[in-house]
Amino acid sequence: MSNNQKEKLLSNEVIQKFLESEYQFSLDKKDKFIEIASSLSYYLKSFSNIKRFLDYISLILKHTFNQQLSLIIPLNENGEIWKDNIKFSGYTKNLKIDCQIKSYLKNFDFSKNHRLKEIDSFEKALNNKFKEYKIKSYKILSRGKCRGFVYTFNQEILNESLINERNLTFILNCLAVGLENYWLTKTKKKHEKLDREISIGAEIQSQLLPDYCPIIFGVDLAAHCRPALQLGGDYYDFMSLKTNISEKRRAKARWALVIGDVMGKGIPAGLLMTMLRGMLRAEVLTGLPPDRILHDLNQLTIYDLDQSHRFVTLFYSDYDPRTKKLRYANAAHNPPLLWKSSEQKIVKLDSDGFVLGLQNDAEYKCSQIQLKKNDAILFYTDGVTDASNALGERFDEERLIKSFSKLCKKSLKSKEILHTIFKTLDAFTGKNRQLEDDASMIVFQID
Repeated sequence: MSNNQKEKLLSNEVIQKFLESEYQFSLDKKDKFIEIASSLSYYLKSFSNIKRFLDYISLILKHTFNQQLSLIIPLNENGEIWKDNIKFSGYTKNLKIDCQIKSYLKNFDFSKNHRLKEIDSFEKALNNKFKEYKIKSYKILSRGKCRGFVYTFNQEILNESLINERNLTFILNCLAVGLENYWLTKTKKKHEKLDREISIGAEIQSQLLPDYCPIIFGVDLAAHCRPALQLGGDYYDFMSLKTNISEKRRAKARWALVIGDVMGKGIPAGLLMTMLRGMLRAEVLTGLPPDRILHDLNQLTIYDLDQSHRFVTLFYSDYDPRTKKLRYANAAHNPPLLWKSSEQKIVKLDSDGFVLGLQNDAEYKCSQIQLKKNDAILFYTDGVTDASNALGERFDEERLIKSFSKLCKKSLKSKEILHTIFKTLDAFTGKNRQLEDDASMIVFQID
């Protein structure tokens, strides 16, 4: 059945004729309600228009029970009175009181944020206005949450049967489920839209990270980022300090190598990482030494990061392939590990410096090291060392140093070293265990 056919079948006109025709059948009251309950259960599965659903419930209350008048006041997703969807129904013989109640509802001062806790004032005003009626109040409850109220009006006290009470409870429960499902569907659609936007953002962000390692003369390079969520706060990059030259000459020119980590993960960290990338790429082209780059970058980001209550750790270095000298400065990032092939040992490349975005007068120190054949450097973020297993043990720096040292002794290529370290990390954390933070690594090896 098409949606148009369903809408036509469940239109107010068809429902009205169906309910009125029930009084012409030789059915007892119990059979009549079974028929209505059956139609309501079908409607509950099929409706897509909340206004029409509330109209339907209102019509059922009108034709099924002895109440002369009924009033439905639903609440929206924020727990506020949903004024646009208040429904009132009554018999034509009560036209005068119908008009009075409709006029009263129209003029009643429902404030924009008229919340659940303020409903008492409305009920008191209602009883004072229509003293000749016995007004009964029912909460529309679903999963312990109030979804609205139903009021019934009678001119005399009725001794309603237990069956009638049960039937009314059934109708109210269906109303509660309908309202809850409507808001759940709306929330689901919002989440689906957000998921699509996050996926697009993750795709864009992944394009901001280098999709391949550049060719640097005399260097074997490999890098990979594994975000904990779709969007991550880790950042690494390779940038030539000379742009307007041929690719062959660029391979022998000075290169900037950077790795950083925005505090936290997910969308906020991803947005800040993207902002940081743009600022850094502009700074790199100035050709200033690493300590000046970090100083200027801190000045640029101090306001934005202070407003976001976050900070960034960053290790910045530049390498000259002709001299094999690496200059570097550190903004409190994890010190890269240097494998000194000639001495068969690992040393940390650290330099004094404060995180970016917290201290306006932060200072940074520039250090330099002469690299030799078969030396290798492992740049990484704390998502690697902070990864934990099922017992709560951290992978920690010591394990990383042992793994890196063991692999360097085997004279493996950068890609093999990178792949094996990630494999070792996975074996430690456990099969299919999600990393708690973004994990990024770069292996920089001198041929």
